[in-house]
Amino acid sequence: MKVLVALSGGVDSSVAAAELLRDGHEVVGITMRLWGGDSDTGCCSIADVDDARRVAQQLGIDHLVFNFTEDFDTHVVKPYVAAHRDGLTPNPCIECNRHLKFHRLSERADLLGFDAVATGHHARLVQREGVYYVARGEDAAKDQSYVVHMLPQRELARTLFPIGGMTKAEVRERATALGLRTAAKPDSQDVCFITRDGGRETFLGARIPFRRAQVVDATDGAALGEVESLEMVTLGQRRGIGLPGGGPKRYVVDIDHANAIVTVGDESLLDVTSMSVNDVVWAHEPVDGPVLVQCSAHGATSAATLEVSANGVTVRWAQPQRRVSPGQTVVFYEATDTFVLGGGIAG
Repeated sequence: MKVLVALSGGVDSSVAAAELLRDGHEVVGITMRLWGGDSDTGCCSIADVDDARRVAQQLGIDHLVFNFTEDFDTHVVKPYVAAHRDGLTPNPCIECNRHLKFHRLSERADLLGFDAVATGHHARLVQREGVYYVARGEDAAKDQSYVVHMLPQRELARTLFPIGGMTKAEVRERATALGLRTAAKPDSQDVCFITRDGGRETFLGARIPFRRAQVVDATDGAALGEVESLEMVTLGQRRGIGLPGGGPKRYVVDIDHANAIVTVGDESLLDVTSMSVNDVVWAHEPVDGPVLVQCSAHGATSAATLEVSANGVTVRWAQPQRRVSPGQTVVFYEATDTFVLGGGIAG
């Protein structure tokens, strides 16, 4: 089978390509050049592209580099900036996977006559009654099913996750045995288009105007101070909100973006019994009833019941949970916490 494998310059994609070769497939590596600005982390830096090229040389496979910087700006960077401007908490890695690393990769595979595409994500695929589902990877600590939950059937049917059944330790052992230059390379942890030195505030501050906001007490509405950048405040935040030290701990429990008001109070005020989820995509059919819900890339799942309506999905928690910031991705898993049923955006 002819497989187009995405080489990011990391150890996971390197071993994914190696595993495909070991299984006898005809493999070509592709690296997407996504971000045209400064980058010192993630899969967008010049060093990562170079690492991908050299791994391809070590494996003896062809390596292609495609420029998708305009698509990346349209589908990832601009929505990320707009979300912060509008008081939302986006997940740019999911949008990159949705629009670039799978959709565009699949399109390019069609044009070049490949049978399948592959990535180094720690996830698996299961098929039940003719339907493909994204399932958790073998290594629970590295599982990435959350960030690829939204893939449609047409893409899942031709996607391979060669390292989904391996632990991270096994991936590194395999890379070391093969002598791959990425064997000891650290994992990327940050948003690739935001530099470590500048950070999110510098990146956003160059693209949108920051607004001051009044900080008030949840108990009586008393004014407590101001924050200089409303767009940098998130639910649950405790530091950096302009409050003096000492006294009871206060957390951001509500953000009135329209009126530029940040409300702070006791941590217990963040607990909710339900939440709305919009823009839901389903692996197969809408699901009503008991599920497990995950609200961050490496967070734990919590038991809940889904109620599906024409207006979206309501999640009713079995036990009160901390409120999820609007704009954050919410993913639904079946009761055994193995495979993805669907997911959407917190309202």
